[in-house]
Amino acid sequence: MAENPIHVLVIDDDEEDFIIFRDIMAEMKHRKFVMEWSESYENGLAAIEQKRHDVYLVDYRLGAKTGLELIQEAIARGHEGPFIILTGQNDMEVDTSAMQAGAADYLVKSTITALPLERSIRYSMQQARNMREIKDLNVQLENRVRERTYVLEEAMKALEKSRAELSISLEREKEVNEMKSRFVSMASHEFRTPLATILSSLALISKYALAGEHDKEKKHIERIKASVHGLADLLNDFLSVSKLEEGKVHSIAENFQITELVAEVIEEMQTVSKPGQVLNYKHLGPVEVLLDKKIVRHILLNLISNSIKFSPQNAEVFVNTRVLDQQVSLRVEDSGMGISDEDQKHLFERFFRGKNATNVQGTGLGLNIVANYLNVVGGRIELRSALQQGSVFEVTLPFAQAPVKLS
Repeated sequence: MAENPIHVLVIDDDEEDFIIFRDIMAEMKHRKFVMEWSESYENGLAAIEQKRHDVYLVDYRLGAKTGLELIQEAIARGHEGPFIILTGQNDMEVDTSAMQAGAADYLVKSTITALPLERSIRYSMQQARNMREIKDLNVQLENRVRERTYVLEEAMKALEKSRAELSISLEREKEVNEMKSRFVSMASHEFRTPLATILSSLALISKYALAGEHDKEKKHIERIKASVHGLADLLNDFLSVSKLEEGKVHSIAENFQITELVAEVIEEMQTVSKPGQVLNYKHLGPVEVLLDKKIVRHILLNLISNSIKFSPQNAEVFVNTRVLDQQVSLRVEDSGMGISDEDQKHLFERFFRGKNATNVQGTGLGLNIVANYLNVVGGRIELRSALQQGSVFEVTLPFAQAPVKLS
């Protein structure tokens, strides 16, 4: 099935330039480009308003005004482009101004050939799609926070109706406001960093591609992937907290092999480990267990992830499991920065982060989620740690009932 043609609007006061671009794109046989021309600033803006095109090639000089002014006005009217600035000479100042105005790329007319122009159009369109997805994600997050805030506000109104419970209501309101402030502050920081990485890498990829610097291009693609994975992990933490708060998490036991599950989690965590870090795993006792597999997986992911984050490069993380007397012991040990006695008292509180962990990325939700999951399945957790001497977390989980042999 043939791909839909790409509709390109060239906004240039020189028709000869448009004819040159049209002829260049005609050389691209694997994809059809429908080229249209607007000869002035005003006509170009009117054509953009019609939203009939996939990408816009905008000349830097448009009579008394510039292409940068056109892009800024179009964006102010709610149009997202993508826009590619065309200029007659290679000027770093124009390049920088184009990016600041909202252009996706910057091309010098005298150097344009079919392949770089096609690649710039394709990458600019992909960047525009990525930007729309990021905006949609932000809207979803804002809506979720708004919904949660609304629920909390309604709960506070109900409490305030009872004068006998006034003092409780006031304390709760104070707690909620503090939690909201901490959440907004934390979420703003945790989302801003990967989103900024994604945007900057997208802007650089097309430049490196045009220059043939594929190693650098690949490096930024990997940065984008890592940032997306980080955002997904962050959203999973928020969703877990929400479900636990609402009582929507129930234990569903099943028979499985604990060694297979731990091996899968370790393989997954290898992808986020630091250079030289090694995850060692040992097991004692039978391998068949009857537990909630999803909850065990969440607990393992959080504990191993913490050991990786708080341990240096070239360090070892030890994971041990043991099945004995109808219960499972999960032990995760590292030689990282450790946890002070004072911080251990608050370690399982929501959003709490140790004083020595301020430079390590995280939300302070992981161990709180682990503690809540353990409440669901009737498990317990023990910690042994000291500053600069590593940490040992040991979780004990009782079988749901007598184990059933796997077929």
